[in-house]
Amino acid sequence: MCALTRQNLLYMPPTDTAARRALAAATESTVPTDLVAQVGSEVAVAMSKALERLNGLATTGRISRAGLRALRDDLELARRVGMMAQQASRFASGRVTQASEPLDLTAMLREALLQRGREIEAREIVVRPRLRAAGVIGDATLTYALLQALLDWAFEHARGPIDIELGHGAWPAHARLECRFDFRAEDDSGYGAGAAAPALDTMAWRLLRLTADALGLRCTQQDDGWRVAAALEFPRTLADAPAALPQLDLGPGGAPVGNTRPLAGSHLLVVAARREVRKLVREALRAHGTMIDFVTSIEEARVFCRGGMPHAMVIESALAGEAFERLRAELLTELPTLAFVQITEDGKGFEVRRNGTREAVCVARAAIAESLPSALVFELARCS
Repeated sequence: MCALTRQNLLYMPPTDTAARRALAAATESTVPTDLVAQVGSEVAVAMSKALERLNGLATTGRISRAGLRALRDDLELARRVGMMAQQASRFASGRVTQASEPLDLTAMLREALLQRGREIEAREIVVRPRLRAAGVIGDATLTYALLQALLDWAFEHARGPIDIELGHGAWPAHARLECRFDFRAEDDSGYGAGAAAPALDTMAWRLLRLTADALGLRCTQQDDGWRVAAALEFPRTLADAPAALPQLDLGPGGAPVGNTRPLAGSHLLVVAARREVRKLVREALRAHGTMIDFVTSIEEARVFCRGGMPHAMVIESALAGEAFERLRAELLTELPTLAFVQITEDGKGFEVRRNGTREAVCVARAAIAESLPSALVFELARCS
């Protein structure tokens, strides 16, 4: 890797309790306005690009496959910025509690890459992982969200292969995750003396930094005008774990104790033909920071998953026939951690039912508002 001569950002979460409180107080008063300004700017840029493409379509009546993909990417980016801002505001306000447990960071990173596998293929992104075994102590939900935020940021800016390396630092002993990529293409005609560098500190970076702070991790970013490197250092390794460290405590319905929004950042695909069911699901998850897509048939779900896999799929029972079972088997072959929840017409809440040789998590349609969030948390935890 080329030498990195300019340090854009060095972010070190304070270790002193008083300093942390001071930072939290300052954050409470300054983040909202700053956050709104950044969200407005990034959403406006993405929507302006999308509108330009739509205007071209209206004028010519034609759009290429690449143009259609670019339009979808622009709209998807605008939506992701809004979701990331929602999560960032939660971290900035300090409304996050954690449950420490031993984590296989290597396995979690492999799982995150696997979950994004179809997206990587569809967007023709090249990821080159070099992963050594690394065990750390931390909150499972936040750590997985951290890895997803790192991938979001890299996918947004990379103009070439993305190198991801997980290893160890010697002194003091810690696990170190580094992500490197070119953020300027070799044929970038705008490059030259005085040329503005692409903005790297987008909402994706802001969310990554705030998540790292919540976990007490050191987060740095360096670039030399062409190539950027982001590093995360995990000071609490398994060597620091007490022998009797408790596992993650699941409360009623499978929800992690103390975690106010365990679904935040999850991607959900809802397969429902009825508008009423789609509306009930949307309302039930509105306050949980979940990104939701809707399709009305099994074939639409199959097409959707070709472009990127969700974390969980919710399907109404009327569509849960042989075609769904074939799709389910196909998706689980590629992503064994994919979670499924079925909406049924009977029942009073959420329950685990025996369906042939497997167990299925089911939620009664009349109890979607009260039970769907808990059912999703339970199933996501069970499948992980």
